Amino acid sequence: MDTRTSPIRLRIDRLRELLQRERVQALLVPSSDPHLSEYLPGHWQGREWFSGFTGSMGTLVVTAEQALLFADSRYWGQAERELAGTGVTLERIATGTSPAHIDWLATHVARGQTVAVDGQVLGLAAALALQAALDKAGVLLRTDRDLLAPVWPERPALPTAPVYEHRAPHATQSRAAKLAAVREAMARQGATQHFVSTVDDIAWITNLRGSDVDYNPVFLAHLLIDLTGATLFVGDGKIDAALRSALAADGMRLAPYAQAGATLAALPADTVLLIDPKRVTCGLRQAVPAVVKVVEAINPSTLLKSCKSAAEAAHVRAAMVEDGAAMCEFYADFEQSLARGERWSELDVAERLSAARARRCDFVGLSFPVIAGFNANGAMPHYRATPESFAMIDGDGLLLIDSGGQYLGGTTDITRVWPIGQVSAAMKRDYTLVLKGTMALSRARFPRGTPSPMLDAIARAPMWDQGIEFGHGTGHGVGYFLAVHEGPQSISKAVPTSEMAMQPGMITSIEPGVYRSGQWGVRIENLVLNVPASTEEAGGFGEFLEFETLTLCPIDTRCIARKLLRADEIDWLNRYHRMVRERLSPTVSGDALAWLILRTEPL
Repeated sequence: MDTRTSPIRLRIDRLRELLQRERVQALLVPSSDPHLSEYLPGHWQGREWFSGFTGSMGTLVVTAEQALLFADSRYWGQAERELAGTGVTLERIATGTSPAHIDWLATHVARGQTVAVDGQVLGLAAALALQAALDKAGVLLRTDRDLLAPVWPERPALPTAPVYEHRAPHATQSRAAKLAAVREAMARQGATQHFVSTVDDIAWITNLRGSDVDYNPVFLAHLLIDLTGATLFVGDGKIDAALRSALAADGMRLAPYAQAGATLAALPADTVLLIDPKRVTCGLRQAVPAVVKVVEAINPSTLLKSCKSAAEAAHVRAAMVEDGAAMCEFYADFEQSLARGERWSELDVAERLSAARARRCDFVGLSFPVIAGFNANGAMPHYRATPESFAMIDGDGLLLIDSGGQYLGGTTDITRVWPIGQVSAAMKRDYTLVLKGTMALSRARFPRGTPSPMLDAIARAPMWDQGIEFGHGTGHGVGYFLAVHEGPQSISKAVPTSEMAMQPGMITSIEPGVYRSGQWGVRIENLVLNVPASTEEAGGFGEFLEFETLTLCPIDTRCIARKLLRADEIDWLNRYHRMVRERLSPTVSGDALAWLILRTEPL
């Protein structure tokens, strides 16, 4: 593409003209919104609009001379393809949390010059790190304005879809009870008010859901909780009269979405305000008057919603049965179709697997876009086929499918890899090493309260032993009919904190992988539930936890290099497949049942 006529180049030229008028030497565009969400409404997808990069994470920096996209290894292949011809240069960073863009700005912007970023979408913790680095370099930081607005005439409006109630039996705890639990935590911190911006926390506290963010049943709002009531800042017309009355009965008032900052600015001097510095933007934090005492601590709801109750866990198990049945129906059809000589594309896989899920009970939508990557495309962890760029599933190799659904009773996320044609010995070796990692962590037992990052090496060990590494975390928390990625736990190389302690009821993914650029990728993912370990306590060492595997779908045994598996690993896999067959057999029939029985035959 001629960079002189590229739409992206023309958009960046508009930005540069504005920066010159504003006397700003560098503009920082994070992948963020006022709620620090992972998936963004179109209104805040400025980084994508001005760079052309569609990945879910990345940071754009624009100066008079350069436009740089900072992205980690999950997105390098995708970014190279999407940035080609745009004039935007990929800057490879080690991890998604790398401060490389901050270091670059501190090094390349001259003393006395200005860096601008919209403070309303910049996380407070990120803002403090940026400010410290720029102060040291003698560079000014401006956060008072959204500089994208004047040069983005095509910018989407804020979403207007209605908010609805998550009802019993799937909502197992009342809104009043959740508000009471949050207030108890506020009292322990001495807080009189608590401000919440993260949309999944707000959805959980209020037992409300929406469709403002793709793949997440949430809605745009802020929430200010006091000792007796609460104010929900939400768009006009999104809550109907009946729901408004139900909220009022629980002491909840409604206010315009845009009024949150002004309400914070008007807090009385005797307020003690609890905020989570990792889950609020610097723009909203700056609105709080200096005379107000601020207590910084994790949102109580983040910890509360991460630990699913026994009733919620039961609904999740039922959702897993629905999800597993959908996959049996899809995979049976897929394999029969290929055997008949029919041709499939990666797009066909995504469309027909999504349709199978849509037929299941209590299905609401996908939990993220289906990732169907054949051979080289499977080596990109966040690959997504598009009508402009996709592969046909022809020849020999591995097909990686990562998918998930939103059900009224839970959120699912599963990755499986399937052999297409002949599978090489090298592919089988990689597949088996990944399976060993998945099984090793699935079988782990650990003291309650163990920081989740400490478990990461268990899954990596079989690959490390062979000199193999993967660039993403091993596991993330999963919500209850909420975000497919939630905290506070993270099985990864993150620096452990007390917030990441593993507690009963947490649901986490286990998903190690091997990615050979340009060749193939392997990832095997199950969701697991923290439950009390079945071992007897010995010697007063305290309570231990173990994992209950929730995901119900066969793990293909045709890709296994059996000589690499120990007897105890084969036993685990056979027991898992026996459970999958027992749980799913009553829900499928015909070809889907025959496929289930075939793919769960013991080794």
